[in-house]
Amino acid sequence: MDTLAALAASQTSTQVVIDQLVAFGHEALKYVPVGIAGVIVWALWLYRVVLSARAKPVVNGFRTTTSVVVPSYHEDPDILLRCLDSWRSQEPDEIIIVLDIADTEAYRRIVAVGDPTVKPILFHHVGKRSALGQGIRLARYDVVVLVDSDTSWEPGLLENVQMPFIDPTVGGVGTQQNVYQRNSSIWRIIADWLVNLRYFNYVPAMGAAGAVPCLSGRTAAYRRSAVLPVLDNLENEFFLGRRCVAGDDGRLTWLVLASGFRTVHQESAKALSMFPATGKAFFKQRIRWSRNSYRTYLTAIAKGWIWRVPFVTKITVLQIILTPVTMGITMWYLLFSRLELSVIGAAFTLAWLLAGRAVRGFSNLRRHPLDLFVLPFLAVVVIVIALPIKVFSFITMNKQGWLTRHADQMGGDGQTAATLDGPASRPAAQTTPVPTTTPVQTPAPVPAPAFAMAGAPEMAMSTAGAPETAAVATSATAATTSSSDASAPGTASHPEPAIPTTSGTQRASQPAAGLQAGEVAAA
Repeated sequence: MDTLAALAASQTSTQVVIDQLVAFGHEALKYVPVGIAGVIVWALWLYRVVLSARAKPVVNGFRTTTSVVVPSYHEDPDILLRCLDSWRSQEPDEIIIVLDIADTEAYRRIVAVGDPTVKPILFHHVGKRSALGQGIRLARYDVVVLVDSDTSWEPGLLENVQMPFIDPTVGGVGTQQNVYQRNSSIWRIIADWLVNLRYFNYVPAMGAAGAVPCLSGRTAAYRRSAVLPVLDNLENEFFLGRRCVAGDDGRLTWLVLASGFRTVHQESAKALSMFPATGKAFFKQRIRWSRNSYRTYLTAIAKGWIWRVPFVTKITVLQIILTPVTMGITMWYLLFSRLELSVIGAAFTLAWLLAGRAVRGFSNLRRHPLDLFVLPFLAVVVIVIALPIKVFSFITMNKQGWLTRHADQMGGDGQTAATLDGPASRPAAQTTPVPTTTPVQTPAPVPAPAFAMAGAPEMAMSTAGAPETAAVATSATAATTSSSDASAPGTASHPEPAIPTTSGTQRASQPAAGLQAGEVAAA
């Protein structure tokens, strides 16, 4: 009898435990937001992740000629020279650095390197687009690689970024990007985490489909013949009556797509960029990027371009536009539908947020497992970006400006050499020398800088043997092409006259063949 009583008591105790576990499970389910919107968002995320995992970089022996174009506005010279070392080491055919007229120290240090393939010019910057336009027009070779002045290349980038151009339908190639010295700031860790999500979970899927909607301007390569016809439309974009300043990379990507070319991603071409080290600069950068995205993607919708790209690109662009809506629904569901004012309610809500962010961040966490300790901070930052930052950016999308670079400041906000761990670069005298088989000669005196006035389609560049007086290309000589420019292979013709100005490039815009008339009109 005692044995039977003990067995019965044991069964009762086991049943109680099971009942408690079931009740706990039912209670937990109350706090798991599995609504229709959530299912759609997670399904689309998984769809892109799977497609991205299946995408592979192009590998072949294709090589062509390359021009590197670098717009540089008040860049920290130490950072610029460090990056220049990485570009030169991969031996492009030419490097054109379009400096602002005030950046004379950087000009002198670049000239002192003594590399004939590096061509610095001083130009009156009126936004990054104006400098890009001048540099691209000077470029003489088949592939033009656009690079930010604070972006360095990992070994093999230039070789790998050329490979996709074996396909004549490819007009642009994006690169795999990360944050330089990611561990030097908590904000750089967060930025690198978000960059990893973009380049491991999203971009490869769209690249495999041939329609990356934004080839990041930090480093992107374009077929020169695809870019030259749309340059005027890049420089003279207007949105709701206002000239666009930022957002050049997204704009150029869509102009190339609209011209019938494909834009792809090359994972094996790796670049490292400076990112802000402070929270204020981090969020200012996010505001600029969000404004750019809204203008670019709403223009693509208005022009009908979005409906001509593959499904994965369509859905990604629409989801980016609707980010505040989807995040708002999620937060409302959590806070007002599932969250109870209890310890267990708050615990389950917090656990769901962190678990969801950890799952989405797996591509970063598997490479940086210690980032798990900043997961709660990342979750908060993502919510701030998706709601207040995105909403503010949408409301103010037509407010033009760079926000993180200023006329009276050297280097970007939170992006100077002083924010890095250790020296940002070697002194100019120790810059990597140009490979040569001839005896080293004493360098000639640094020439006076070559100037290119804004509004002139051609620019004179001084060389080591140039006179000490600066060559100035003004609007009066804009219609006359120098003999060196006339002999440049593939130089585009721009018959429309340049308008004399000191406030930026203002050519009469002529839509490229294949684009809709009125392309540069307000969206």
